[in-house]
Amino acid sequence: MDDYRIRPADILDIAVFQEEDLKSSLRVSNEGTIAFPLIGSVAVGGLTPQQAGRTIRDRLSKGYLTNPQVSVTVTSFSKRRFTVLGEVQKPGSYDMPDQVEVTVLQAIGMAGGYTRIANPGKVTLMRNQDGNQQTFALNAKRMASGSAESEFMVRPGDVITVAESRF
Repeated sequence: MDDYRIRPADILDIAVFQEEDLKSSLRVSNEGTIAFPLIGSVAVGGLTPQQAGRTIRDRLSKGYLTNPQVSVTVTSFSKRRFTVLGEVQKPGSYDMPDQVEVTVLQAIGMAGGYTRIANPGKVTLMRNQDGNQQTFALNAKRMASGSAESEFMVRPGDVITVAESRF
């Protein structure tokens, strides 16, 4: 958990030792910032909770408090979702478990597995990376037999589509 990076929509509990009025529970904005008392907007997105605590401490020590002790705790993780479409039992959007990586095969499993007319050899994954649409053609049949691509990880926002087999 020490390497967790703060993301937009996470909720942070921030405490400053012996400064009860600065105790705050704040949601991280889409821009990765929080509005903290006395010091205003603080960029915390992408930082670990420890790094965020140091950043807030450094800002508070510049003219507000002498040697503040700041602790930052993530109390609620943002929802990370992916979508599975096509020939699966339960097409739809799914939440990624907190702190857990999900492979394409696990994502298909979360969607109830294949329908009887699915073609596991034809799976596409669409990913929006920095505004660029990427499409990956995957062979889930080969993945299931332990090929190197079986560890292909799903990222938040990915759309996985399982094709129909042509008889």
